[in-house]
Amino acid sequence: MIEINKLVKVYGDKKAVNGISFTVNDDEVLGFLGPNGAGKSTTMNIITGYLSSTSGTVKVNGHDILEEPELAKKEIGYLPENPPLYNDMTVNEYLDFICDLKGVAKAKRKHMLDRIITMVKISDVTDRLIGNLSKGYKQRVGIAQAMVGDPSILILDEPTVGLDPSQIIEIRKLIKSLSKSHSIIISSHILPEIQEVADRVVIINHGKIAAIDSLSDLSKRLLGQTKLLMTYTGPAKECAEKIRTLHGISSAVPKITKNKVSQIELTVVGENSTEIRASIFFMMAKEGWPILELRSLEPTLEEVFLSITSEKKGA
Repeated sequence: MIEINKLVKVYGDKKAVNGISFTVNDDEVLGFLGPNGAGKSTTMNIITGYLSSTSGTVKVNGHDILEEPELAKKEIGYLPENPPLYNDMTVNEYLDFICDLKGVAKAKRKHMLDRIITMVKISDVTDRLIGNLSKGYKQRVGIAQAMVGDPSILILDEPTVGLDPSQIIEIRKLIKSLSKSHSIIISSHILPEIQEVADRVVIINHGKIAAIDSLSDLSKRLLGQTKLLMTYTGPAKECAEKIRTLHGISSAVPKITKNKVSQIELTVVGENSTEIRASIFFMMAKEGWPILELRSLEPTLEEVFLSITSEKKGA
């Protein structure tokens, strides 16, 4: 767990970070977002111990990053935007070098590195020069070096930048698998990637926390309501009328889908604080109208991000 409390960083007369507080829970993926100049990079540098704060605290599994830097940093694996790779080393040589830097005992290295290499799927390139690897493999090697020493927390800065779609999918799967045993902070300008992997997001703007919540709850806050799209087989008008009588539902608008007269799309809007999916399901089952699909019509993370940062800027 990481605990950030009232963190401040001042450069001259400018507060790059202005009293922010949040936590990263065990086995959680936290998306850390902010526009350029918002204080995001400064905050990440303070968390990793690269910069010191003007005031406030960062505790990593109970260890203060300033008072117990060695113990705190042992808990953190860091992948910067540009992975610190040495192109004239093979992957094996490089990871052994990282073990030296992190003080990993030689007796423990082989077992640990075999496990990491298998996990990040670089077994077939361990004897190759890093300079000859593809961008996707270099990112994997970068993640591997972050995992050396078995840290409980991984901080990944732009882990999918410059990758092709298939490489992005592979790195996304890797991050999801790592989240089962690590707390992860991931920062990226590719917001759909954050949307795919993050349990919660923190949005920072002008050095302050602009929002912190799950994407679902941030979307509801932006909409001010719950919005669902249901595809079903049954009567259009009668179904819409019955759904409108359910508690917490303010509107239900049907539409016959193109080329499928028997299938109806129904847009349902409910109150933000009311869970409406269960009542819809039981009503449809009672009437014998099969639901083919029921999904949320939530704003994308990009829309949420732009809305929140624009609001704060104009405030």
